[in-house]
Amino acid sequence: MSTVNVNMQTLADARQIGRTQDLLGRALARLSSGFRIVDPADDPTGTGMAERLDAQSKRVGAATTNVQNTISFLQSSDSFMATMGKALTRMSELSTLAKDVMKNGGDVGLYESEFKQIQDQLRVTVGGTTAEIGGTYDITKPLGSFNGNVLFGANPAGMTIAVGQAAGQTLTLPENNLRNGAMLQIIQQDSSGNYLLNVSDPTSLAKANAAIQDLSDERATVGAFDSRLTNIANSLTTEGQNLSSTLSRIQDVDVAAESTRLTKYQLLAQGSTAILAQANQTPKAALQLLQS
Repeated sequence: MSTVNVNMQTLADARQIGRTQDLLGRALARLSSGFRIVDPADDPTGTGMAERLDAQSKRVGAATTNVQNTISFLQSSDSFMATMGKALTRMSELSTLAKDVMKNGGDVGLYESEFKQIQDQLRVTVGGTTAEIGGTYDITKPLGSFNGNVLFGANPAGMTIAVGQAAGQTLTLPENNLRNGAMLQIIQQDSSGNYLLNVSDPTSLAKANAAIQDLSDERATVGAFDSRLTNIANSLTTEGQNLSSTLSRIQDVDVAAESTRLTKYQLLAQGSTAILAQANQTPKAALQLLQS
């Protein structure tokens, strides 16, 4: 039916052009932003999943950082203990040399001087208060520290770190207290600052060997946790990659597919415009009938 007041075909074509333009705009928005979900209305379920996965991915990243920092903490601790182990080995050697009957008092005095220097180095590395190791002053900032955290002090509760993205995924490192036991026997001082152990002491060799054994046990513990944390770090890296892949499939645009849709909508828009122009000719035909 041809009418002059209302052109139904033109209205239908205009409505179709509007819908095509809307689809074309969405395709352009997806390609320009790189996201498949430009508006939550595009995929409400996917939007919710993406939010949860993104939060989970960030928690995994944070846990990975925690684990890597803890590995560095343990490696720093092991490095200090390796150096202390060499120092204690030298102390045991000096203790043995000092018991040589061929050595005179001057020789023993030289051994004692080196022995004390090693004790000084061990003491400033381990640190501690006068209540813990004696002496005349506290060492609150020992060499054996990592980012301000004391490596070899008392910490009965241990050090708990988050090693996963979920609540409760934690790991507690035991204390590594070298201010007591065998090491204390090496570096303990009296109230005047004199070491209770010297190179000529009959027990010096046994105490040095006991401290070496104590360090060996602590290094074995540190090594075990280091290995465990390395495995955890590898697992977290894999988990993070899988989460990123899943998140990408949900929210990232498929450029090839969206480009195909863009071309389709461009052709439809051009075709609809041409059809609308043709539909606008219908009232003219009706007018021609009136003129005839």
